Amino acid sequence: MEFGVGYFPTHDGIGPGALARLVEERGQDALFFPEHTHIPASRESPWGDGSRELPSKYSHCYDLFVALTAAAAATSRIRIGSGVCLVVERDPIITANEVASVDHLSGGRLEFGVGAGWNREEMANHGTDPRTRMALLTDRVQAMQAIWTQDEASYSGPFVNFDRIWSWPKPVQGPWPPVLVGGAGPTVLDRVLAWGDGWFPQWHDRDLFERIAELEARADRPIEVQVLSVPAQPKALEQLANAGVRRASYWLPSGPWDVVEPRLEKWEAAIAELTGR
Repeated sequence: MEFGVGYFPTHDGIGPGALARLVEERGQDALFFPEHTHIPASRESPWGDGSRELPSKYSHCYDLFVALTAAAAATSRIRIGSGVCLVVERDPIITANEVASVDHLSGGRLEFGVGAGWNREEMANHGTDPRTRMALLTDRVQAMQAIWTQDEASYSGPFVNFDRIWSWPKPVQGPWPPVLVGGAGPTVLDRVLAWGDGWFPQWHDRDLFERIAELEARADRPIEVQVLSVPAQPKALEQLANAGVRRASYWLPSGPWDVVEPRLEKWEAAIAELTGR
């Protein structure tokens, strides 16, 4: 099993390039950045269990693809990814070009985590009807897959339509960077099986291990599982390894190095206890 970290790349913390270089030097396999273009001040959508204040890092993030480009430029080995890209808030033609560009510039190191998000006011500000967000997610991802694989791409769906377009570069990874489907709703495994390369749940998602087993039983092709928000506990890592999870990733706090380093050391200690090195 591989190991990674997630980090909200905020303007008042360690920069995305500097952090990527540091975690690569310290042996991590992957680094993921989340995406929020903004946070509506109304705060109507509950976060977590609804009992806690939303951390400020959610509204202070650098642009996802700017952060990924900085991370790619600062490193040579580590995988970089979105955890997750809010495709329902994005134009698919522009996003397809951004994904392919980062994959090209990184030498084929991008992993494309995608999701619909939890903040209904945020997506509504982008013109997205929350009631149709899952169908929109599917349509936009499949449109991007057409762009990545066709020299003269066309696509016709319920939300996205274009005829005969040229768009380069194409991704280095074929047929495209791994598309990791985030979420834990009742239909998420259907989306993974329909057009995903992997499932990207959170450690705290309900029935995680039962659903990993369900995915394995239903799949007729290789589909990987990566898990975010994993606690820095050897027992949790052992459970994930036994379930066949490809990579476990831990969220680092946003901030300066003296805030980040102790938590990274805690994660490294859990890995060392599991692996014996």
